[in-house]
Amino acid sequence: RVILVATPDEEIAVVAQELARIGEEELRGRVILHTSGAMDSGVLNAVQERGGTVGSLHPLQSFSGVAVASLEGKVFTIEGEPRAVRVARRIARTLGGSPVRIAGSKKLLYHAAAVMAASHVLTVEEAATQLLVSLGMRRSEAVRALLPLTRQVLENFERLGPRAAWTGPLSRGDYKVVQAHVDALLESPKEFAHAYEALGRLAARVLAQDTAAMLAELGKNSLEERLRAKATGGNA
Repeated sequence: RVILVATPDEEIAVVAQELARIGEEELRGRVILHTSGAMDSGVLNAVQERGGTVGSLHPLQSFSGVAVASLEGKVFTIEGEPRAVRVARRIARTLGGSPVRIAGSKKLLYHAAAVMAASHVLTVEEAATQLLVSLGMRRSEAVRALLPLTRQVLENFERLGPRAAWTGPLSRGDYKVVQAHVDALLESPKEFAHAYEALGRLAARVLAQDTAAMLAELGKNSLEERLRAKATGGNA
């Protein structure tokens, strides 16, 4: 008696409206779950009003290409009405996953975290790859150089924790090197330097022992100020 709605996010409400046409008698007692990471069970209101019990079940896993990813050992976030949560928890465990209940109101924050850990990590890895290619490496060489570095950092993060795994000039307070990196990145499209600087500020927020002091140092002679000064012909 479970209906699983596994459609693109923009179609979930439409599917709910279609299901609502089945009628209250057919929907009463059924559990309807969707698999969106960003949307909560409220998007299924149309079937809830017809007697259905609603919730969501999202596997925290990257699905890419045609291969079916294994869900064994993966976290499933679940939320919704109590009965729907119980059913979602049972499904997750049957698939070999670990169910974790979150508040529906926090789904977007949860999904943003997942995107940062997956899509944005990929973006940074590709940006670094393109930088190495721009200085003469073959793409295969650049990937071979960077992937072990990235894997080691993630292994250290898991084994030692975030601060112990943090390396590089910013972790040592070497602001001159950080500034020189930004200057060098100005030879690339502007997004590279802006992203590097923004990631430095984020590192100060989430990794530094003295966030305020590091942010203050990073704020001195910022990229935005220097670009503004350059545009007006002034000195940074």
